[in-house]
Amino acid sequence: MRLVIARCSVDYDGRLTAHLPEALRLVMVKADGCVAIHADGGAYKPLNWMNAPNTLVEDDEKWVITNPKGETLTINITEVISDSAHELGVDPGLTKDGVEAHLQELLAADPTAISDGLVLVRREFPTDIGPVDLLCRDADGVAVAVEVKRRGEIDGVEQLARYLERMERDPTLRGIRGVFVAQIVKPQARVLAEARGISWVEVDYDVLRGAREPDLTLF
Repeated sequence: MRLVIARCSVDYDGRLTAHLPEALRLVMVKADGCVAIHADGGAYKPLNWMNAPNTLVEDDEKWVITNPKGETLTINITEVISDSAHELGVDPGLTKDGVEAHLQELLAADPTAISDGLVLVRREFPTDIGPVDLLCRDADGVAVAVEVKRRGEIDGVEQLARYLERMERDPTLRGIRGVFVAQIVKPQARVLAEARGISWVEVDYDVLRGAREPDLTLF
């Protein structure tokens, strides 16, 4: 991973145009080619980024990153404060806690707990940015990507959205939809999921594992 702290301005040209005026920022270049520009705030989300695959053309004053769609991210650099590279090696991936891992197992055994007619295709379906928890098909044969969390936060929704973007490129999965599943889905995550066109479902861990009966509902 390469980390560059520089005074720069940034211009994106693609589906729309966007401009970041000159300021001191962190430019992160990952080994897979992803380029992200961060400010000292805003938590984990970059101000702008270009996902791999892409082409980076660099000189002392300007970086131009171009993806296969022809979108460009141009970083105009006026001053470099720091430029360092670090070999992180192969990441072992996220280790789920016991409840989250068991939730995934239970839902894989019976996907209809998420939605009627849902059938499991595969657990831990691989994408080039990591595995999605469950790949299913609904009653109409449409592919459904399911991400399972113990507690549903906005970062989990963003994670699923990234998986969906990669999976949509596979002709066999085209038209795929996403479902975000958790014991509790936070209000902010619900809003973000709906904005991303992702469904969300809350499940009861104790009911799934047979520790108690479902609550009775009057109709």
